[in-house]
Amino acid sequence: MKYEYVLFDLDGTLTDPEEGITQSIRYALSSFGIEEYDRAKLRSFIGPPLKSSFQEVYGIGDDRIDLVIAKYRERFAVKGLYENAVYPGVEKLLVSLKGARASIALATSKPTVYALRILEHFGLDGYFDFALGSELNGTRTAKSDIVADVIAHFAEADRAKFVMVGDRSHDMVGARSNGIDSIGVLYGYGLRDEFVANGATHIVESVEELSRLLCE
Repeated sequence: MKYEYVLFDLDGTLTDPEEGITQSIRYALSSFGIEEYDRAKLRSFIGPPLKSSFQEVYGIGDDRIDLVIAKYRERFAVKGLYENAVYPGVEKLLVSLKGARASIALATSKPTVYALRILEHFGLDGYFDFALGSELNGTRTAKSDIVADVIAHFAEADRAKFVMVGDRSHDMVGARSNGIDSIGVLYGYGLRDEFVANGATHIVESVEELSRLLCE
């Protein structure tokens, strides 16, 4: 088994959060007079940091960004985070990794407090040795910083034993900037081109293919 420390993204990698995230985005936007029905635009919010997505997709300025995010969380915190589903085969993969004595960590741009609630809700929390995300106050949102802090938690010098698994370019960039390998998963919300452009070490099409790669 090549990788002894496996870092997972959450949205689009372990779970499919489309309904909860897109409906919470619509709720936030409508509070500011923006009615959005373009599914592609709404889906683009899955994965990247929330603040940058609101700014880049809708041009929300600094004067309103905190208010928009607060509205998003108003719905997401009580309903949206449960409008979610674990991808088939994910729990079996986690069982296999634990059986092989791998250390499993969560490295997500989602606020840690929400990520932990999602893992617990789906009964996945027991598989993770460590879980880290962003903070509600807007700090530690860059995936590179999150990955760095997860690596530091394990105090492991040999970065060749680490791998970051994710479905967006941010995951590949976070891995590359910290000198570890990465796996882009195509069953989530990313595209092969963005994985290739951002230096993914491996690209897989399914949870089954991911399991074979990690557990060999």
